[in-house]
This record gives sequence, structure tokens and C-alpha cells, in this order.
Amino acid sequence: MKNKPFLSVVVPAYNEEPNIKRGAPERLITYLGKQDYTWEVIFVDDGSKDNTAKLFEAFEKKNKAVHLIKNPHQGKAATVITGVLASRGEIILFTDTDQATPMKEVEKFLPFFKEGYDVVIGSRRGRAGMPFLRKFMAFGFVVLRTVILRLPFKDTQTGFKAFSHKAAQDIFRNLKIFGKKKLIKGAAVKAGFDLEVLYVARKLKYKIKEVRVEWRHPGTTRVNPIKDSLDGLRDMLRIRWYALKGEYKG
Repeated sequence: MKNKPFLSVVVPAYNEEPNIKRGAPERLITYLGKQDYTWEVIFVDDGSKDNTAKLFEAFEKKNKAVHLIKNPHQGKAATVITGVLASRGEIILFTDTDQATPMKEVEKFLPFFKEGYDVVIGSRRGRAGMPFLRKFMAFGFVVLRTVILRLPFKDTQTGFKAFSHKAAQDIFRNLKIFGKKKLIKGAAVKAGFDLEVLYVARKLKYKIKEVRVEWRHPGTTRVNPIKDSLDGLRDMLRIRWYALKGEYKG
């Protein structure tokens, strides 16, 4: 497509063959194909060891609006950043391969861009299917991020976030902990990535809207609540330290 699409959808993936075979990406593309706006999907493979890249190639061959980027294994944060910075859309959304939040939820986001918002983030309510330990750790995480970073959001961690093109470029190029050259390996994104993205967005004075979205616990084993919470605390302190040093432009 020569013209810039209205919506770019970035889908990071690492060893996602089971979710692909269950039809999650196909449902995403089918949904977009029914819309009256132009779009592109950018699958970013994070050096998967299974057939993820090969399966994505099949989608790319069938549809000119679908693109595949192959990365060496760098971690989900680097994978998302690669896809976002390669996107051409007026609005850029990143979402998970498993579609824990279904693509149709983007319909709730689009009106807010017309109202002048620069960033719209999904917020899980109820968190159906989430184990009790994860809910408990999530509560503690909210308290810490409010005290340390003063982020006013109910949920910073949902993998369903959208940005105007300009906001995306400014925010993702301004990351320090999870910058393009920082390699954070592993399948699950570190909690600090979303925190840094939102902290930088506020620092740059972008207008942010939090919107309730449908979400179901995907049953992944990639999350370690205790370790991830400790990593998140460390990242919060690092973000605060960078901010005190004036590293974030704003």
C-alpha cells in the first residue's frame, strides 16, 4: 500500500505456534478486513524456535496489508518497539498474539483520537480467570507505581495500547530502560516496559485516556508473579532515577 494506512496493528510474537494454529491472528485479520478504513498488520517474530515465523509468512503471502519482521531474540519489549517504529498508520496499536483482548475492542478507542487524545490504553476490569496470587500481586503493584511514579491509571499492564503516529514516535524513541538497543530477553514483557512508556507519555504531556476492555486470562505460564513484581519494582526505581537526572525529554 503506497498510502499511509489509518490503523497499524503491531503483533509481537515468540513461540506462538499454538495460538496461531488456534486461529487468533486469523480472527484479527478477518475483523480488520470488514472495516471501512485502511490498515496494516505488522507481525514481529522475536527469534521464535518453533514455526511462528513460517506461519506468519503464510498470512503475509495472502494479504498485501500484512507484513512480517524477523528479529533475533531480544525480548518482547524490543519486539514491540521494532514494530511500532516500523508502522506507518495514523494510529498505531499493539496487541498480543493470543488476543486476550479481542481486536474488536479497538472500536472503543477510535472515538477518543477524534476527541484529541494522543494515547488510549486498555484497562482490564475483573480480570476473569486470573489466579488469586496474580490479583494480589497486581494490587501491590498498583500501590507501588502510584507512590513511586505517580501514574494515575487503574491498569498499566494490558497489552492493548494505541498511539497517534507522532506520539508513538516520540515516546518509543525516548525510552531509556527499554530503548531500541536494550535487550531484555524472554517471552513475557517486563512490567517496567509499559510503565516507562506511560511515564514518558505523561512527561511529554501527551493526552492519555484509559478505557475498559474485554480481557480473559490466557493461561500462560510465562508470568512469574513474584519475580515479575520484583523486576517491576526495580524498573520503577530506575525510571524514577532517570527522571531525576533529567534523562527524559519533556
